Amino acid sequence: MPVFLDTRDAGFETDFQVLLSAKREDSPDVDHVVADIIADVRARGDAAVLELTAKFDRMELTADKLAVSAAEVDAEIAKVSDEERAALELAAERIRAYHSRQMPEDAMWTDATGAQLGWRWTPVSAAGLYVPGGLASYPSSVLMNAIPAKVAGVGRLAITVPTPDGVINPLVLLAARLSGVDEIYRIGGAQAIAALAYGTETIKPVDKITGPGNAFVAAAKRRVFGKVGIDMIAGPSEILVIADGDNDPDWIALDLMSQAEHDESAQAILITTDAEFGRAVAQAVEKRLETLERRAIAGKSWEDFGAIITVADLDEAAALSDRIAPEHLELCVADVDALSAKITHAGAIFLGHWTPEAIGDYVGGPNHVLPTARSARFSSGLSVMDFVKRTTLSKMTPEALKAIGPAAEALAASESLEAHGLSVTARLEKLNKPE
Repeated sequence: MPVFLDTRDAGFETDFQVLLSAKREDSPDVDHVVADIIADVRARGDAAVLELTAKFDRMELTADKLAVSAAEVDAEIAKVSDEERAALELAAERIRAYHSRQMPEDAMWTDATGAQLGWRWTPVSAAGLYVPGGLASYPSSVLMNAIPAKVAGVGRLAITVPTPDGVINPLVLLAARLSGVDEIYRIGGAQAIAALAYGTETIKPVDKITGPGNAFVAAAKRRVFGKVGIDMIAGPSEILVIADGDNDPDWIALDLMSQAEHDESAQAILITTDAEFGRAVAQAVEKRLETLERRAIAGKSWEDFGAIITVADLDEAAALSDRIAPEHLELCVADVDALSAKITHAGAIFLGHWTPEAIGDYVGGPNHVLPTARSARFSSGLSVMDFVKRTTLSKMTPEALKAIGPAAEALAASESLEAHGLSVTARLEKLNKPE
């Protein structure tokens, strides 16, 4: 059973702090192993990648077979049913339309001194997407990572997907094609991250790496950060539902289980103004756990990390939500807009009874790659902005330099950086010299 809390209980704050601080990740210390793998790939390139692929994925490859050919992609996606193809195409269309609206605009203006100032946005030249492999891989993650990159204008997009025993999910390849992926490599693990970051004889390096993975992949992303950009180090999934008593308990139970079934370390929390409704949801969860295919995983998550919190009112609910800063936040109350306006920290908000979080995972449009472990307090989900960078622009006229140059001279002198000041002084002397 989940933990039941009530803000009116004397020990609530202590119990809530325990809930917030619960360690949900069991990440083994793999950093030393990953460091060796990265060093090996940097030193030996393709040879190291091939050996590690044989060791971990039981795939004996040659360098010319690292990439999945267009013909292989054609053959695999032919296996996709019409229904699944139509669903992926709809998802791709909606994700592309949503992310197209995120493109930032260049700007340039002239200020009061006559100086021209502004910025421009340009895409990273190449990006790499890590896709967990096997039949359990998620084509929706390919769409969510690759489409924003292509909308941003990334010229070369490569994905790596391990194929243990040669098994690959045809839907992943179809998602890659729908997203405009340029290269697909059948490798995984820390060796794939190293290959993307540093390059091999076959795989050219990229500028940014995104996508989820296991502890080895996460550790590798941490190690290559700085050489390349990364998106985030994501933790176990989480959902917070704020609901009043005017809801179907079974709907809310299913929403909670939609994240609990991801991982035994996932977390599902209900905050409600109605204690009786909270108990009804708990009963509905127990009933659903009798039949869910992933009941062992979902049940363990619910038992270890689930919570039902009763609050006095929705203002209290909003305040607690901001302290939790959830990855996914569902608002199932009468006035969702008013409550949403009071929420500051959440990766994604789903408004109203008819907006289950699962819609956001697949076809809603917004990205499902979101900050976890309370990092929504300071970060955002994946977007077009992750694949572009801003370059500032400045152009001084003689008049502008006369107006602001002396202040630069003074500041350079205060920092004892003589050449800084002299680079301005030389120009001002030229401007002030009589003709």
